[in-house]
Amino acid sequence: MSGAGKPDFFYREAQRLGYVARSAFKLLQIQKQYKLITPGSSVLDLGCAPGAWLQVACQSLGPVKSGGLVVGIDLKKVKVPAAHCDSRVQTVCADVMKLPKAQVRELSPQKGFSVILSDMCPLVSGITSKDAALSLELGRQALDLAVGGAALAHPKNEIQMEESNDGAITSSDVNGVLRRGGHLVIKLLESEDVQEFSRICKPLFRKGSLLRPKATRPSSREIYVICQGLQSQAKI
Repeated sequence: MSGAGKPDFFYREAQRLGYVARSAFKLLQIQKQYKLITPGSSVLDLGCAPGAWLQVACQSLGPVKSGGLVVGIDLKKVKVPAAHCDSRVQTVCADVMKLPKAQVRELSPQKGFSVILSDMCPLVSGITSKDAALSLELGRQALDLAVGGAALAHPKNEIQMEESNDGAITSSDVNGVLRRGGHLVIKLLESEDVQEFSRICKPLFRKGSLLRPKATRPSSREIYVICQGLQSQAKI
């Protein structure tokens, strides 16, 4: 639906093409411009409800014979959409930020993921500064999950390392779940902190970009940080 509550072009197109939400067109544009997902990719979709990005990610893997997988995690129980998805797609109902990184890594046969997509968004309060701060924290947590100690090494990154049950920091939790050379997409709400967040990501990846997809509602402050090619010095 549009900001005025009426069906818009992307809403109607989503229904026509069998996507469960108009947000599918955001990832379709990202995929068209950056080609992050390729045949054989292992994709982790954070905040996967209602499943539109699962559909686009699976489509981007190509035919089943090409392999690959898509794992969606959400606080809500998400049923894998029938359209555009196949046996390579699975969902997990959990708070991904409370799962040990080693457990998340084990969800992929490759012991890590080649693409991580975070479309997570906080419950919007309508207070611009509060919503932006909550969005930034989700973004930081997604970055920590992806690159772990690499992000923590940055002097201005405030993400804290996880601890094991006995209080010791484990190596599996220091390392992220994104494989070397992998790609990361994180949604944020526009604020003065977005540029700083992008600056933190820049040395960790080969290339970084900011994108506001065409399917974003005019009233929305959503913007996506596109990080390509996790650098080898990140030691993941």
